[in-house]
Amino acid sequence: MSENIVRLVKDAPTPAAGTPTVLTVVPEVPPAPPVPLWVRSGRAVKRAVMHERTQASARAVARHSLYTLNGARIVARRTWDGRTGARYERMLRAAEAAGNYEAATEWEERLQRFRAARHHRRMDLLHSPVEVARGAAVGAGMSIGTLVALGVVLAINTGNVGDVLTPLDATIDFIALLIRIVQIVWGPAVTIGPFLALLALWSVGRKQQAAPAWALPANTRSAEGEPITPSIVVKALRDLGIPALRNAIKEMGDAGASMLGPIRIAGCGVEVDVTLPSGVSTVEVQNRRRKLAENLTRHEHEVFITIPQAARTVRLWIADSGALDEPIGPSPLVTDATLTANYKTGKAPWGQDLRGDAAALSLYQRHLLITGLSNQGKTASLRALALWAALDKTVDFRIADLKGVGDWAMFDGLATVLIQGPTDEHVIEATEMVEDVVAEMNRRMEARRTDPKAVFRPLICIVDEAQVAFMCPAVDEDKRPYGGAKATSRYFMAVRKVHNQGRAVDVLMWEGTQDPTDQNLPKLVREGAHTRAALALGTEAQARMALGDKAVDGGAAPHLLRQGLDKGTLVVASDGIAIPAGQASITVRTHYIDDDQATAIAERAKALRDGVTTLHAIDRGDEERDPLADIATVIGDAPRVFTQDVLKRLSALNPDAYGKWSFLDLKRVLEGTGAEPYKSDGRMVVARDRLARALETRAGTDSASTAG
Repeated sequence: MSENIVRLVKDAPTPAAGTPTVLTVVPEVPPAPPVPLWVRSGRAVKRAVMHERTQASARAVARHSLYTLNGARIVARRTWDGRTGARYERMLRAAEAAGNYEAATEWEERLQRFRAARHHRRMDLLHSPVEVARGAAVGAGMSIGTLVALGVVLAINTGNVGDVLTPLDATIDFIALLIRIVQIVWGPAVTIGPFLALLALWSVGRKQQAAPAWALPANTRSAEGEPITPSIVVKALRDLGIPALRNAIKEMGDAGASMLGPIRIAGCGVEVDVTLPSGVSTVEVQNRRRKLAENLTRHEHEVFITIPQAARTVRLWIADSGALDEPIGPSPLVTDATLTANYKTGKAPWGQDLRGDAAALSLYQRHLLITGLSNQGKTASLRALALWAALDKTVDFRIADLKGVGDWAMFDGLATVLIQGPTDEHVIEATEMVEDVVAEMNRRMEARRTDPKAVFRPLICIVDEAQVAFMCPAVDEDKRPYGGAKATSRYFMAVRKVHNQGRAVDVLMWEGTQDPTDQNLPKLVREGAHTRAALALGTEAQARMALGDKAVDGGAAPHLLRQGLDKGTLVVASDGIAIPAGQASITVRTHYIDDDQATAIAERAKALRDGVTTLHAIDRGDEERDPLADIATVIGDAPRVFTQDVLKRLSALNPDAYGKWSFLDLKRVLEGTGAEPYKSDGRMVVARDRLARALETRAGTDSASTAG
């Protein structure tokens, strides 16, 4: 200890003058004990074994050895199949395992024909030695005779009798030369031959990648995005964990691909029909979608399973790896400024299906329901359809946006009613708007009974965020609730009435709602929609609410879409869109139209019309009406409006006062004012300027009367 202290004192720096000296004593740490040799050796061996180069070398040795071994097995199998009926027996077992007894009968007939032909060849071998000996003797005699004849000709030409045997001697010398060449080459050939045979077997194994996945090179070992082949599909099905399917595929052996139809390119992926073996249901495969996708080296959202018309068959659509994460192109509504719409005969360009083909939806006389979780693109999908319909100037809109953040603001000047806001007051106005639509529907039904050939302008009533209306607790003065799912609910009953009869007179109900439940989307309302679409949902129960049991049982799975990642992707069940035969739904990736683009499209739609006065609330006042002023209000800034449109707008303004008005009532009010209806281009119109002068004249007359 004293020696340590002395050493510390000697090593310490010399303090400056006048600085007190502080001596710190630090005990010396004893040295660590030496690591045993066996531990150091073990660590060195572990590092060597775990080194990347060592592992790569071990994989290479195993890979090339297995290439040769399995190549020999493949060649032996091919040889055996070629010499025996093993191939036919294997296909026969595969057909029986798959339950395809018709194919099994056909393979059994082929096997019998093969065995008969083989027996015939073997019987021929009994007679072949004699035939071969006879043929050899005749051939040798003819050859010798030919050589002698050639020698005679040569002897006559040269005059030397010995030349008769010259061709025969030359032939004998040539045969001797061949024998000597064989003697020289035979030794090296015997030595090199086995190596050449092993090289050939290695080549066969390498071409077939006949080695375990762990032994393959890194670029081959990673199967991410590998092309879909029959063997990959069969292996993926075998490893699904369905015992009956696994056993059937094992019995089929190499003939397992007989379950598959042709693999067809379908958009950004491939499509294949799989005929399942007897005892395996399509539901069992559907319930293992994630495992099947992983077996195919795909993500779950990249594999879709549907049920075609054929029995015991599932249709697999397998996307190219990462293809569904790429956005689709812009909407034709954005790229084609000359595009117009035809509500009756046209289809709205909505997006693309999974094949990459254009997906267009017919809106003609179809009620619509779109649902999904929040922030998945529901409003954008619904608004895209309305923007297309707005390009048909005969279509009228009444819209209630119960979110109220301006998603539908561009329809100000297109819709006759536009309500925006999430409060109970906005729900009350939306309910009264739907009730006014019911009144208009009843008026049209009455007109249809009077004139069966009557034609009406399409009227589309849109309620976005409809769950707010169904969940509204407000009640009216008669204690009737506005929300709810009972017969006393005003909103519920109004929607039901439109669903029941509106289609017959081109009055349609479109609703958008989120996170559906039985409370915020009653069963009778959701089942009243002809076109039902769902974006990403949380559960299968919600998917059944949104699309119905038939669509979900047929493979529709909006609950398997990825929330936040599959925005704008929806599953559609409707007869208004082209759905592949045998399927109950189709998956559509919709075009996204942002607010600026939507505003530009709305401006084009407004340019097609004479001007629409948009009401932002339903006027239900009981005060004395001023018909002339109300007519001026509904005409708005338009220079002239058809009398038929004036009547409709008056009815929307106040159904109680103007709901039963006819052209005669309008004419009676305007008669003598100077603003009487007149014909323009063959149709009766009311002019804004004439009406303004009539109001000014009336105001001046009233002022003079007051002054008098």
